[in-house]
Amino acid sequence: MTKSRLVATMALLALAAAIASFIGGSVGSAIAGREPVSLLAIGPPHLSLPPGRPFLSFPLTNTLLASWLSCAVIIVIFLLAARRGQLVPTGLQNFVEYLCEFASSFIEEMVGKEQERRMFPIVMTVFLFVVVNAWFGLVPGFETLRLNGVPLLRSANTDINVPIMLALVCVGCVEYWGLRSRGRAYLGTFLDYRELSTGLRCLARGRVRDGLVGSFYGLLYMAVGFLELVGHATRIVSFSFRLFGNMTAGVVLTGVALFIVPLVVPTLFYGLEALFGFVQALVFAGLTAVFAYAAVSPPQH
Repeated sequence: MTKSRLVATMALLALAAAIASFIGGSVGSAIAGREPVSLLAIGPPHLSLPPGRPFLSFPLTNTLLASWLSCAVIIVIFLLAARRGQLVPTGLQNFVEYLCEFASSFIEEMVGKEQERRMFPIVMTVFLFVVVNAWFGLVPGFETLRLNGVPLLRSANTDINVPIMLALVCVGCVEYWGLRSRGRAYLGTFLDYRELSTGLRCLARGRVRDGLVGSFYGLLYMAVGFLELVGHATRIVSFSFRLFGNMTAGVVLTGVALFIVPLVVPTLFYGLEALFGFVQALVFAGLTAVFAYAAVSPPQH
C-alpha cells in the first residue's frame, strides 16, 4: 500500500468513526429518539467559574493545587536538567538549554541585549507557568478525579484569580523597572507639571500671553499623564481577561465538541487548544517584555 492510499484509508476510517460516534452519542441519539450508546453517552459541558474546594474543611482550591503542581513540574524539570551539567548537552539538558536560548533570543529582539538580562527571569517564568497550566488541562483525566463531588484539579488559567495575580506581578515589575531605570523622570510620564508651573510663573510676572499658553499646554500635559496612568492600570484588566477568556472559551469549545461528536473530532480541538495555550503564554510574556521596554526607554519626541 502506497503512502497516499494509507493516508486516505486512515482519513476514511476517522471519518467513519466520527459519524458513528455522532449517531451513537447523546446528540445523535436525541435526534433519533433513542437512548445513546453507553460508551458514547457524554453529558453536556458544565462550566463552573468559581474554583472548587475538594477539601471541605480546608480552604484549598483545585486551581491552587494545579498551580502548585505546575510549579513543581517546572522546578523538577530544570533541577534534573542542571543536575549533571555537561559541556556538550544531551537529553533533557539539551532541551532546556535550547528552550532558554530561544526565549532569550526572542526577548532580546524586542528589548535589546542589555535589558534582556533584567527581564528574562520574569518573562520566562510567566511563559512557562501559563503554558504548563494550559497543557495540564488537556491531559486526559486531569479533571475527572473528584473529591467530595468536586474535581481535585482544574486548569489554573480558567480561574480569574490566577490571571489577575499574573497581571499584577507583571504590571508591578514593569512599573518597578521603569522607576528604577529612569527615576523621577518616569513619574513625569503620569504627572508632568513643569509646563503648568512655568505658565503660572509667567502669569505671576505679568506675562499674560506666555502664561496662558503655558498654562493651557500644562493642563493638556496633565490630562495626557492622567490618561497614561489609566492606560497602565487597564493593562491589569486586559492581561487578565485576555488569558482567562481565551482559556475558558477553549475549555467550553472542547467540551461542546466532545458532547456532539465523542470520537476523532475532539482530538482536533485538543490540538488547537494546545496551540492556543502556547500562543496565549507567548502573548502574555511578549506583552510584558514590550511594556517593560517602553517603561525603561526614554521618551521619544
